[in-house]
Amino acid sequence: MVDLEAVLLADRYMHPHAAYWLREFHILAYKQFLDSYQSVTLQAMADAFAVSTDFIDYHASRFIAANRLSAKIDKYGGVIITNRPDLKNAQYREMIQKGDLLLNRIQKLARVVDL
Repeated sequence: MVDLEAVLLADRYMHPHAAYWLREFHILAYKQFLDSYQSVTLQAMADAFAVSTDFIDYHASRFIAANRLSAKIDKYGGVIITNRPDLKNAQYREMIQKGDLLLNRIQKLARVVDL
C-alpha cells in the first residue's frame, strides 16, 4: 500500500481522491485480517502490516467508531476483539422493518379507499 500511495499521489487526477481510496483500502485490509481471528494483538497486526502499533490503534479506533469495523480494542491488553454481527438477528430486524413499512402503506391505502 505504500507503493500504491506514491502512485496515487503522483497522478494528477487521482491525487484529490487518494485519501479516500487509501482509507477504503485500509478498511478492506483490516476486515480481511480480522475475519480470520476472534482476537488478535495490536503487535501482531502491526507486524503483519509492517507499521507501528500506534498507527494500527489510531486507524482501527477511527474505523470502529465509524462502524466500518465490527470490533473492540482492549487498550490495556493490547488486543483487538472482533464481534461479528449475528446474521439471523439482522435478517429479523430487516423483516420487521419491511413488515412495518408494508402495514403503514396498507393503512394509508385503506384510508384512501374509504373516502
